[in-house]
Amino acid sequence: MEHEITTLPNGLRLITHHMPSTRSVAIGCWVDTGSRDETVEEAGASHFLEHLLFKGSEKWPTRRISETFDGIGAMHNAFTSKEYTCFWTRMRDEDLSIGVEILAEMLQHPAFRPSEIDTERNVVLEEINMNEDDPADVAHEEFIHAMWGDHPLSPPVLGTRASITDMTRDTINGYWARRYTPYSVVVAIAGNLPDDLTELVATHFGDWEGRPVDRSLRTPEPVSLVRVTRRDTEQAHLVIGAPSIARNDERRYALSLVDHILGGGMSSRLFHEIRETRGLAYAVYTFRLPYADAGASATYVGTTPSQADEVLKIVREQLASVVDSGVTSEELHRAKGHVKGSLAIGLEDANSRMNLIGRTEIVGQEHLTVDEIVAAISAVTHEEVIEVAKAAYDGPYVIGAVGPFDTEDLEEHVR
Repeated sequence: MEHEITTLPNGLRLITHHMPSTRSVAIGCWVDTGSRDETVEEAGASHFLEHLLFKGSEKWPTRRISETFDGIGAMHNAFTSKEYTCFWTRMRDEDLSIGVEILAEMLQHPAFRPSEIDTERNVVLEEINMNEDDPADVAHEEFIHAMWGDHPLSPPVLGTRASITDMTRDTINGYWARRYTPYSVVVAIAGNLPDDLTELVATHFGDWEGRPVDRSLRTPEPVSLVRVTRRDTEQAHLVIGAPSIARNDERRYALSLVDHILGGGMSSRLFHEIRETRGLAYAVYTFRLPYADAGASATYVGTTPSQADEVLKIVREQLASVVDSGVTSEELHRAKGHVKGSLAIGLEDANSRMNLIGRTEIVGQEHLTVDEIVAAISAVTHEEVIEVAKAAYDGPYVIGAVGPFDTEDLEEHVR
């Protein structure tokens, strides 16, 4: 990406990408903290803070924030992951200064009013209830628990009912004070940018004080395991996968091609075999969970419970086929075309560009131009595909599932 990086004297990083042909800007404040950085007492604090910071400060209370954004037609939201949190807004270029001011105030001067904490506590509890009512979400969480056990990547981003119910204002404030510092924040801005942007950001963020933060990393050691939430559902929700490569592994481009060939589209092997040929499922896809010290590659399938065994056997057969025999030249060519095309299409607006440069910077990856990424994808060989497939799909296998069966009913599929 064509970008500029400026580090303010207080440690905060500003990364920008100029898009003069647009009339909008996207601003993202990326914070290097997520659920993996929480103590047991703080479980869910990162996500709780995502909600609470929109309650604003003494200067910018929540009503003023929402009315101001609505009054200029801006979009705004936030999201939390296991390793970072992002607060973002998208607006007309002429309203950029308002967006920077509001986000700066939210991050640096949260009010943490007790009444608003209690209100938002109930909102988060309802979000937990909503997710637990979605069997696909539960199956994914069971897979993560089976994969990473007692590792910091295992606990849910939302926390638990108990942790959110018991979380005090002091706990929330302590977590914010420890993890939210200028050293842990990247401000990413893309769109039609003014010449004085650095001065604008420095005006609103430059007086923020704090110390660098760190993160404890350790490589997990997964073992073959099945975790099932038994429910009398009409459909079994199955997630099966294995340990894979970490986020910054140089083989990540090869793995993106393998994942697409296996289950990334309507021409993929799993989609064709499970849905098109046998009609065993409506939804089937592969996905990756790449983090700093660990990774996982997995497949999700939703199917009638009586067909769960057949579906899991097909998945294992297809994974073994790629590990043992690789892929065809036609499959590799098609996958490269898809990944390159999706990359180009997905970077046509300011928000997608902001997300790319912000996420790349906060996780410490090298910033590459689109041409450089396309070249890296084009250069992937058959041999590299086979190598990374063995690294991602050679086990040990774990399963997370929801359906009318028990753990022992699925254990043969992880052997």
